[in-house]
Amino acid sequence: MAASLKLISHKLCPYVQRAVIALAEKGVAFERIDIDLANKPDWFLKISPLGKVPVLVVTTEQGEVALFESNVICEYIEETQGGVKLHPADALKRAEHRAWMEFGSAILADLWGLETTTDAATFESKRQALVAKFTRVEAALGGGPFFAGQGFSLVDAVFAPIFRYFDVFDEVTELGIFRDLPKVRAWRAELAKRPSVKTAVGADYPQLLRAFLVRHDAHLLKLAA
Repeated sequence: MAASLKLISHKLCPYVQRAVIALAEKGVAFERIDIDLANKPDWFLKISPLGKVPVLVVTTEQGEVALFESNVICEYIEETQGGVKLHPADALKRAEHRAWMEFGSAILADLWGLETTTDAATFESKRQALVAKFTRVEAALGGGPFFAGQGFSLVDAVFAPIFRYFDVFDEVTELGIFRDLPKVRAWRAELAKRPSVKTAVGADYPQLLRAFLVRHDAHLLKLAA
């Protein structure tokens, strides 16, 4: 019996989106269950040691195993599922890709500060940190269209949800983060067209993210023209 996969999710979580994109790229069937992270169900807390999403529940003949942490989940998907390969075959290149996946997580940490702070100075500090990090990304990019060239990889699955935030932010104000980064801008545009990326969130994602900003009294909203 092939393992059945159940992904425990939250509608806004960028880490969940990584796993959803990887599963879609490989054409893998899975069940997605969205939960409210402000009111976590008891059954979820029993299977998620960190109380975070995503959690991938893998059911085999031997029983259920709950995998947590998005990069671990993506690696499991890559190693066990058929379809296109999302990691390089070369060990050194593969390690390099894993490092850039971690860099994506560092960008998300700055993004969290940018979108939740109520303080103008903190906001500008996070904005500048994001400019610096994306400048490093610009230097790492080749001729595109994806991170490693023609083939879509797990690094692309990590960065697509990052760029999605800016689709909403751009409607509020121009942050200037990608202004001098043509390769990053081109990469962002290419990822936005990818079917796996488009379908990783619901149609209500922009409204939900805006509501999140309102709840946090985000400084970002005060910059609206």
